[in-house]
Amino acid sequence: MDNVDRQLISLLRENARTPVATLAKKLKVARGTVQNRLSKLEADGTIVGYTVRLRPQIESHHIRAFMTVAVDGNRTEQVLRALRGHPNVVALHTTNGRWDLVAELRTDNLEEFDRVLRQIGLLDGIANTETSLLLSTQKL
Repeated sequence: MDNVDRQLISLLRENARTPVATLAKKLKVARGTVQNRLSKLEADGTIVGYTVRLRPQIESHHIRAFMTVAVDGNRTEQVLRALRGHPNVVALHTTNGRWDLVAELRTDNLEEFDRVLRQIGLLDGIANTETSLLLSTQKL
């Protein structure tokens, strides 16, 4: 991947629906070059799909939070499996440092959020958690 590929990906992150001709103009390359690079990036698995981003206020799950998780011993895979299956966990990340995992949670209301926190806290293999509500989003 070279600088043109990185710039192309950056433009697509801003707006994945940008026409190829516009991308070519912004990158100062031929339209065919952009199309070939997109095909290559898709074929080699660098680009795995395109999606729609909604304003947080539009999404059904209005309550969003990050939960940091400390795992008991060597039970990370067990905890990951349990969290992957939870409908309110929308993303999971392994980390280094004090916490082993970061989970992004979404619920429709605070009552449901409380229930989800209690459910996750009871999972076998979780030693400790800390959760922070996301109050506003500054950049999408």
